[in-house]
Amino acid sequence: MSTTADLVLALKKELKSAQMTYADLAKKLGMAESSVKRMLAKGDMPLSRIDAICRALKLDFAELARRVADAQPLLAELTQAQEKAVVADKKLLLVAICVLSQWTLEQIVTSYRLSEAEGIKYLAQLDRIGIIELRPLNRYRLKLAKTFRWRPHGPVMHYFREHAVLDYFSGGFDGHGEGLLLVHGSISRSLAPSFVERLQRVAQDFAQQHLADQKLAEKEREGYTLLLGMRDWEFEAFAALRR
Repeated sequence: MSTTADLVLALKKELKSAQMTYADLAKKLGMAESSVKRMLAKGDMPLSRIDAICRALKLDFAELARRVADAQPLLAELTQAQEKAVVADKKLLLVAICVLSQWTLEQIVTSYRLSEAEGIKYLAQLDRIGIIELRPLNRYRLKLAKTFRWRPHGPVMHYFREHAVLDYFSGGFDGHGEGLLLVHGSISRSLAPSFVERLQRVAQDFAQQHLADQKLAEKEREGYTLLLGMRDWEFEAFAALRR
């Protein structure tokens, strides 16, 4: 939700872009220029006044609010409470995973046993949680950064460790476009972070390719799950044999 201060800041930018002076605005509002300056400097005013300034700028209030929302910083991580809300309902978690892949409502309800009404309900919940901004015609804007990840020890990762890890690794990883690599080695502690950065770049490349390939026909695409990890670890059975 946009705060009044955010809206006022956006209005100032719009005034500058339109090359409208405070004197020009005061004339359109029927106010003294000094009052307009004071009002905008304070950064707080009734929504009715914001709406009046929008009319003076020939700008729709909804468009102003959208521009403010688009300018908000994207989230790299959710809070513990937000993640807990997502995993509380498995259908909601499913829709959350789908929106992370930028699926449309039509794609979601066509692929899974969800009615359109259910899909809309879950999109509205994700809007309230803060993952998306729901827009007209059930479109949405993802409010997560490209570097977004689930909390390492949060509710979502806990759920996947408990319910999905064994299912994922039970596959043979021998199908078309599949692969599984397990590499162990001792390297400099100072170099380890650079390898993690490379893994993150691979993950970002995969995510960007996913977005780019949405223009392809569905029959030309296949759903893959990329799992990357690196940690300071030794198999427990081997550690028990150490001198």
